[in-house]
Amino acid sequence: MTVVVVTGGTRGIGQGLVRSFLALGAQVAYCGRSAPVDGPSEALFVTADVTRRGDVRSLWDATVDKYGKVDIWVNNAGLSNSRKPLWQLDPAEIDAVVDVNLRGTLQAGAVVLDAMLAQGHGALWNMEGLGSNGQIVAGLTPYGSTKRGLTYATLAMAKELTGTPVKVGLLSPGMVVTDLLTRDYEPAELEKAKKIFNILADRVETVTPWLARRVLAGTRNGGRVAWLTRRKAAYRFATAAFTRRDLFGDS
Repeated sequence: MTVVVVTGGTRGIGQGLVRSFLALGAQVAYCGRSAPVDGPSEALFVTADVTRRGDVRSLWDATVDKYGKVDIWVNNAGLSNSRKPLWQLDPAEIDAVVDVNLRGTLQAGAVVLDAMLAQGHGALWNMEGLGSNGQIVAGLTPYGSTKRGLTYATLAMAKELTGTPVKVGLLSPGMVVTDLLTRDYEPAELEKAKKIFNILADRVETVTPWLARRVLAGTRNGGRVAWLTRRKAAYRFATAAFTRRDLFGDS
């Protein structure tokens, strides 16, 4: 049975991935800085801060103690910053975003890849986001910078893993309706933004089962699995006038 670890698995996309991997028959461990209120009981939860190598190693060890191995590790833990110009952001907020999104991915990656090489197999997946493809959005400078750097880091890891039994890949969920997507909008601005969200975005429960299936299927070293491709985005814009989508309604 495949064993999967998801960091930042207590909410949003991370929690969706945890539940999706479980539904597909995997054994799952996940972490967060605090325990979730209603996390799935059949998964192993470990309190961990991904910016601390000791915590990451504890998560690895706890998973191996329970399930015997780690086949797949998904670096999902991430933070976004308040939607403000860089000079208006609190220094501590900038540090937190960089710490979790980039430094945390590098520190966790170092621990996990070393352990996977020692066990003789494994696949590490790093989560892309806005900025990974070079898209620039005003007000999200720290977040976008970390995601751009994360893509470089992942491809560099892939080069370092060439010729080994361990692979690294990029996981791109696209635009997903979570609190990170809609935070800090004024009501009037949010209504305008929803027009684009209803074209390009999707709900967690739509995206994460697809991502989980693709992760379990695997990819080449340095490969990318992307939900919202340019072709899909173009099709949605082209058909938007004939397709009614309301991601913020009850259904």
